[in-house]
Amino acid sequence: MSEETTSEVLLSIEDGLAVITLNAPARYNAITVPMARELTAAVAQVEADPSVACLVLRGEGKAFCSGGDLDTLADAGLDPALPERYDALGTIYESFVSVGRVGVPTIAAVQGAVVGAGLNLVMATDVRIMAENARLICGFLKRGLHPGGGHFMLLERLVGREAAAAMGLFGEEVSGTEAKRLGLAWDALPADEILDRAMTLARRIAGDPELARATVATFRRELAQTGMPWDVALQVERPVQMWSMRRLSSRAAAAGEEA
Repeated sequence: MSEETTSEVLLSIEDGLAVITLNAPARYNAITVPMARELTAAVAQVEADPSVACLVLRGEGKAFCSGGDLDTLADAGLDPALPERYDALGTIYESFVSVGRVGVPTIAAVQGAVVGAGLNLVMATDVRIMAENARLICGFLKRGLHPGGGHFMLLERLVGREAAAAMGLFGEEVSGTEAKRLGLAWDALPADEILDRAMTLARRIAGDPELARATVATFRRELAQTGMPWDVALQVERPVQMWSMRRLSSRAAAAGEEA
């Protein structure tokens, strides 16, 4: 068994299985730029280890991931086109894109709240096991932000246009049980059972990493999008999201002056 501990991302590898844990429970695993870098690095380590057949992704504490860190988003909103702020947002995008493209099958064990970029991260995995009482919330518009990270593409790919519109445009919240009905989760269970269920699935392929990697590559090629590719969706959403960030920052500044 090997285990690497960073400040906010934990990676353990044992018997062909890798488990990545988001480990910032005090802020409900909201993604900061440093945390995103750690997540991307952990995924790269999984990719580079030929003994790994499957990756399980989970969150420590009461929430899987409450989205992008609000302070990070507020800072980006001051001038989203400033190179360092533009790159910072791209770093958060890259973290869940790396999960979606890692060369092993992936499973998300999902409990608690899943919001915005956190939902993107969940949707990047191949299979999702959810707590029945999990709360899936797009959340961008409620914060005054345009969605980013290819959010609409990821939603429509899993739940279809109608549910994607209800969730992404109108803020409909979905439970883990409802997510299973919609096709956004394979199973919905009591929260204390989801990790065991995810690990049971993962162990079925743990003994043959080479075959697992070859099979997931074929699976993803055969089921590839016929619509907009993910990298294109990222760029379509990004300028409008940058505009919404700048607008939100301007409104906050104006409110401060009025006060």
